[in-house]
Amino acid sequence: MTATATSRVHTTVLSPIGPLTLVATDGILSGLYMDAQRHAPDEATFGPRDHGPFGDVELQLAEYFAGDRTDFDVPLRLEGTEFQRRVWTALREVPYGRTWSYGQLADHIGSPGASRAVGLANGRNPIAIIVPCHRVVGADGKLTGYGGGLERKQQLLDLERDGSDRLF
Repeated sequence: MTATATSRVHTTVLSPIGPLTLVATDGILSGLYMDAQRHAPDEATFGPRDHGPFGDVELQLAEYFAGDRTDFDVPLRLEGTEFQRRVWTALREVPYGRTWSYGQLADHIGSPGASRAVGLANGRNPIAIIVPCHRVVGADGKLTGYGGGLERKQQLLDLERDGSDRLF
C-alpha cells in the first residue's frame, strides 16, 4: 500500500431510527448513513466489514439516543468540497435541541444569500446525526428535505427537544 492509499471499513449498528452504517477511512469516521438514505454512496465503496474502529462511535451514539449526550467528540474525516466542509463544520455549531434555517446557516458561514447552496451541501452531509443536518429547517420553521426522510428528522428533533424549552 502506498503512502497515499486509504483503507476503508464499515459496520452496521442498530439504533432507534433504524440501522446505521458506519464507515471509517484510515480508522477515522468518514460516513454515517441511515437505511435507504438519499445521496449515500455505493456500498461497494465502504470497504470490508470490520467492527474494530467503531467502539467509541457506537458508545457515543448509544448515549445520544438515551438522551445522555448532546455533543459528539469522535474524530471525523469530512470529505467534500471546501464549501461543503464549511457547511458541515458549521452544522456542528447548531445547538442541541435547537434549529437554524438554511438562511441562518448561510449567514453563519459568511455567505448570506447562499441558502440554496447550503441546502445542497446539507443534503450531501456524509456523517448524519453527529454532523447534525437534521437541525436545519425551512425559513418558516417547517421541516424540509432530509436524506434519511422527514419522519427520521422529526424523530431526531423530538429526541433533542425533550427537556428543552423551545425548538427555535
